[in-house]
Amino acid sequence: MMKTHKDLENKLIRLDGRGYKAYKEIKGIYTFPDYIFLIDHVQGDPFAAPSRVRIQIPQSIAGFPKDLYQNPSRATALADFITRQFDRQARKKSRRRGTGNSGIISIDRPGQEVLERTSAFVNTDQVEIRFFVGLPARGRGISSRQAVEVLCEDLPVIAERVLKFHRLDRAAVQSIVETVEDADAIREVLRDRGLVAFVADGALLPRSSGVDPRPLEAEAVLFQSPPAFRVTFDLPNLGPIHGMGIPRGVTLIVGGGYHGKSTLLRAIERGVYNHIPGDGREFVITDPDAVKIRAEDGRRVAGVDISPFINNLPQKRSTTSFSTENASGSTSQATNIIEALEMEAKCLLIDEDTSATNFMIRDHRMQELIAKEREPITPFIDKVRQLFTDHGISTILVIGGSGDYFDAADTVIAMEHFLPQDATKRAREIARKYATERTREGGSLFGNIRHRIPLPHSLDPGRGSRGVRLKAPDAETITFGSERIDLSSVEQIVEKSQVRAIAHAMAYAKSHYVDGHRTLHDIVELIMEDIQEEGLDRVASAPYGDLVCFRKFEWAAAVNRLRTLATR
Repeated sequence: MMKTHKDLENKLIRLDGRGYKAYKEIKGIYTFPDYIFLIDHVQGDPFAAPSRVRIQIPQSIAGFPKDLYQNPSRATALADFITRQFDRQARKKSRRRGTGNSGIISIDRPGQEVLERTSAFVNTDQVEIRFFVGLPARGRGISSRQAVEVLCEDLPVIAERVLKFHRLDRAAVQSIVETVEDADAIREVLRDRGLVAFVADGALLPRSSGVDPRPLEAEAVLFQSPPAFRVTFDLPNLGPIHGMGIPRGVTLIVGGGYHGKSTLLRAIERGVYNHIPGDGREFVITDPDAVKIRAEDGRRVAGVDISPFINNLPQKRSTTSFSTENASGSTSQATNIIEALEMEAKCLLIDEDTSATNFMIRDHRMQELIAKEREPITPFIDKVRQLFTDHGISTILVIGGSGDYFDAADTVIAMEHFLPQDATKRAREIARKYATERTREGGSLFGNIRHRIPLPHSLDPGRGSRGVRLKAPDAETITFGSERIDLSSVEQIVEKSQVRAIAHAMAYAKSHYVDGHRTLHDIVELIMEDIQEEGLDRVASAPYGDLVCFRKFEWAAAVNRLRTLATR
């Protein structure tokens, strides 16, 4: 029988002064005048992670118009907006009321991106919000008066202000819903238009700092497309929008130092996600299968065929099934490319500043000094064109140190004082006038892309512990069983909660799809299908409120960096 809010209040009063673990007795479902309150998990200690709770309010009371969640784009944006509003209201009410996390009310806080997350859901029946409460304690004993204040007084106020549509700013809700719907409308037709990315005129690309993703406000130059690359999209809400379209093929971004080359590429790399109104990158839209590639010294590699780039290693080490505990810059970058191709990436994003020099280019003089038979690396310059002609995979490359890439380029964008210019014709003229003397290496074809099968025993979250052990303490680390996975070089992860969801999806893969027969690609495709059909709750063991949707590329990146991984 469902209990009422009065039952909850009375139970809390009876628990006053008892040991903290007695809070376990309040786990359950309670009816409040306007909503249902669910206590899913009660923390065992005031210093432990706060308790997980939910509020469900029927649409007859919430009153959200159907047009605000009538398609996936709008529903995701609306849930994101509700999450942000709850965060603002919770911070007003949240304060420490005892020891440890006592009195804290919090929700999984979004960043600049608008992502599908488990913190809020909206449908025709109800609105659900998932969040965290630190149950109050004095020392390690229950503080009932303050617990009643938090659960029975503060939460109803927050719910009133956030979960009833008439209390919200309609214009602000409409803005985020329409912005996300328009951004998705561009992304859906990019490939039909022969483009891999779009940057709208007026976009604000620079960020406040390397650790602050908010837009730079002082002295920022707004983006303006050169006429040669200008394209127009007709959006469902905003109408016509103009900007720079980057075509499929090989694109170079060139220019002097500090003129905005890397800033443009970073905006494009984040363009696989949508952004909140006011971010400045709302209409920087990138093919959803674009992957940022970099060198990553020290990473582990398990059975990857890097032979398109590296062959004839000393001691006759195989590169068709290459493994190492400590990859070099060049082998790690080759591996990162091949692993992206395994997941069917459609565009590679590369910045020479984060690349291995000997992987990117081997000039004529070095070719003369070190004969090819003594050099195992085929540089990227000799494979970038083949990637497109053989496999249809585009590349956007920031380059400032080698004009030899002009020979491979379809498009050249020159950044001058943070504004793009069409330098394609000039680059071709220079390439004709100053012909390169280097010899092409690596044959006439890119080579095969081989798929690997993970062995079940090597993907075990219970290894070395009693049962499944998953942790994601930050946006760069997963603890999977007894293993620590370093994701610090996976640059398109934008939130800690994505990492947490990836960890759950890895455990889900082990229990559902890793059978010694399916490839990594097939496994992640099945996972993504399950998430698309049933949401992120499908891959989790409980209704967590702090999971955020991820792409298949970042899931594969985590699996590939697991140091126990074995493949065939």
